[in-house]
Amino acid sequence: MKKLALHWQILIGMVLGILFGFLMVQFYWGRGFVEDWINPFGTIFVNLLKLIAVPLILASLIKGISDLKDIAKFRKMGLRTIIIYILTTIIAITLGLVLVNTLNPGAGISQETIDNLSATYEGNSDIAGKLTTAAMQKDAGPLQALVDMVPENAVAAMANNSLMLQVIFFAIFLGISMLLIGEKAAEPLKNFFDSLNDVVLKMVDLIMLTAPFAVFALLANVVVSADDPDILLALLFYAGTVVLGLILMIGVYCLIFSLYVKKSPLWFLNKIAPAQLLAFSTSSSAATLPVTMERVEEHMGVEKEVASFVLPVGATINMDGTSLYQAVAAVFVCQALGIELALSAQLTIVLTALLASIGSAAVPGAGMVMLVIVLESINFPSELLPVALALIFAVDRPLDMLRTTVNVTGDATVASIVAKSLGKFGEPDVQDWDDHLDEVSS
Repeated sequence: MKKLALHWQILIGMVLGILFGFLMVQFYWGRGFVEDWINPFGTIFVNLLKLIAVPLILASLIKGISDLKDIAKFRKMGLRTIIIYILTTIIAITLGLVLVNTLNPGAGISQETIDNLSATYEGNSDIAGKLTTAAMQKDAGPLQALVDMVPENAVAAMANNSLMLQVIFFAIFLGISMLLIGEKAAEPLKNFFDSLNDVVLKMVDLIMLTAPFAVFALLANVVVSADDPDILLALLFYAGTVVLGLILMIGVYCLIFSLYVKKSPLWFLNKIAPAQLLAFSTSSSAATLPVTMERVEEHMGVEKEVASFVLPVGATINMDGTSLYQAVAAVFVCQALGIELALSAQLTIVLTALLASIGSAAVPGAGMVMLVIVLESINFPSELLPVALALIFAVDRPLDMLRTTVNVTGDATVASIVAKSLGKFGEPDVQDWDDHLDEVSS
């Protein structure tokens, strides 16, 4: 019997997790049971993915650059990658602004709902933390992003997944230096990273064997820890506007992919589906990165030197789904609170959301920090910032799951476009976890 495709296994796990979560909330002990006995398995899975993210970036990026043989090729690839990422982010922000101005979801929020939300989340530690983080980013100098990109200690950068840009900088620096010392001198180090890359990709295959069970645990916990259904219902129109924008953005990716790469959008979505489903379950582009790289390289045919550069950079600076959400959320809270936004203010949103997406970490909840920065750029009253975050906090987690899915889809799309433009889009070469099992079995 043919083995069920991985994305179907993950999807079944997600559905069962949601149903199990709804079943557990019917019992007074259900939430505690899921948090104590089910969610830890999801946490272990996410930790395993994060565990191999840095070794994978190091090994694959250094291997990819050292295989180029020509620094000019790397410069060309890097320039195209950054330009395309900026263009897709601008498209996402513009799409969000068009939708929120057309549908006007903030007009349906009553003062009573605003008061209830403010009271519910007054003093919430998560909201306070987001405001503090945003204030720190706002106080930083104009070139702080460049300063933050260069690590003072490479080992310390590798010990912190939120410092992914520093790891990428070190890997690129090391890879280029290996090119400059000549092929013969660099060969021992290159062989080491080639071998490390193969080992880490095999670790991805092994971790993915547990993916259906892990997403069951993650989704069950999301359901039992959800906020008051009445609050969610009040924000349904706003959430629907964001979801519509995210769906349309995936449609934009599929259109670009089919026109430029000359392959079916359904083929693209089928190949990238496991990464999308994991992005939805974990709400983290960084945690999903190892799976995204494996799907794009092995299942789609993007050559390693392209995927190993484009995807880690994208997981760090390309947040199309999050940027679209910024546009919708910023205008929504202004509509709900009766604050008029001129065209100049909305253009400021485009620019600020673009810059904030580049500097934001690829971790759950980063979107709300970005939102504070965007709101402050349009002179939003500082005393209303906690109210603004309270307005959207209840639905932030499910929307975070969806926008992370869009972020990952965008990364895969750009990797495909860059690979096609450089003649680096080949045939898939799928590696299974047990390909060499007979060599170690008696």
